[in-house]
Amino acid sequence: MNIRLLLLLPLSLLSVGQVYAEKRALSEIVAPEDIENIHVIKLASDGYSTDFVIFVKKQVPLHKHVEHSETIYVLEGKGLLQLGEEAFEIVSGDYIRVPKGTPHSVKVLSTIPLKIISVQAPEFFGKDRVPVN
Repeated sequence: MNIRLLLLLPLSLLSVGQVYAEKRALSEIVAPEDIENIHVIKLASDGYSTDFVIFVKKQVPLHKHVEHSETIYVLEGKGLLQLGEEAFEIVSGDYIRVPKGTPHSVKVLSTIPLKIISVQAPEFFGKDRVPVN
């Protein structure tokens, strides 16, 4: 499957000469060969949201975001996602919405790393990840 991502920026963020859209082939974004567990690549960010490609080889521990919602789209691999009190398998093509404050985790079930697009809203600076026991 050849998925392409088109990012459009609001006109208010543009200045003369800036490119207003970016196109990236997600199939060309690959995990490093020496990945130990989690590898994050930031695609784009503005005041409204931050977009990432995330590779997970083993697991993401149970955590929540107090101020952010997260939208997840699975590109490759298979995992067991815990979302609140529910747990279910996720595979390529699945869309998951994680409301702010909802505990979530994932355990990889495939031999290849799980590859997802994660969109955090509002803009994410990496400080709103709260471990849950």
